[in-house]
Amino acid sequence: MPEKLLAKCHCGAVEFSVQLSDGYHTIRRCNCSFCRMRGAVTVSAPLSGIEVLKGKNKLTEYRFNTRQAVHYFCSVCGIYTFHQRRSNPDQYGVNVACIEGVSPFDFREVVVSEGIHHPSDGGGGVAGYLHYSPADVSDKKA
Repeated sequence: MPEKLLAKCHCGAVEFSVQLSDGYHTIRRCNCSFCRMRGAVTVSAPLSGIEVLKGKNKLTEYRFNTRQAVHYFCSVCGIYTFHQRRSNPDQYGVNVACIEGVSPFDFREVVVSEGIHHPSDGGGGVAGYLHYSPADVSDKKA
């Protein structure tokens, strides 16, 4: 059984535990209009893999276009926490930045999913890759 990871929004009003579907192997971004603007890197969890421990009443939802995907945000700080996917309604996409001790910058390469032409509309696949290379601290001048 996957380990339970602790996660929370920026202000701490919402806390939840998450059990990932396949560790960090599902890490990705999406290029649809909404994901492009919010900029989150996500990983997958089954619907049974999230338990809101604190602040369920602070979660607010946003739905757009087909209104099938349900995106949850903290109503206090505005941070996107997780969403029920349109492409797989049996999964949540979880903002990795909410997971304790994890940063999107921990991953050198992140797959970008083709969300402009959504899998549920006959599209899908890989749109590209994001690459992160930390600066060499010794190259910086004081």
